[in-house]
Amino acid sequence: METTYSYLHRVQYYETDGMRIVHHANYIHWMEEARIAYMEEAGYGYDRMEADGIAIPVLGIDCQYKSMMRFGQICRVLVRVTKLTPVRMSLSYEFYDSETDTLCGTATSDHCFIGKNGRPVSLKKYLPNVFDLYSKLVWKPETL
Repeated sequence: METTYSYLHRVQYYETDGMRIVHHANYIHWMEEARIAYMEEAGYGYDRMEADGIAIPVLGIDCQYKSMMRFGQICRVLVRVTKLTPVRMSLSYEFYDSETDTLCGTATSDHCFIGKNGRPVSLKKYLPNVFDLYSKLVWKPETL
């Protein structure tokens, strides 16, 4: 499995404002779409995780907007797991206009693993095979 996942999203009319520019909140929805697709592609999606009693709530999000996206464009979202500990996971996102390859934004999200009781759990202890699988997804940028 690759450490960078590419997800495509066609900008819908309802995601835009009166100027047909994507409303900023929609990038957060695209982050979730890409993250869920990535975990599914990796072999252990959110639906299986939740069926096994683990949820992955968002602890924080940071999003930087660089260039506008508009109705009809196809956004390519690159998503990477940047950090994984037994109880937390962080991801990064890059949003591109798929036609021009223009970088339109960057973002990060931080998550934790919680059990049915709402308390943090160690994914490494609770589902060690999943922790090992997700560990293989952690992106390590090339160093010079």
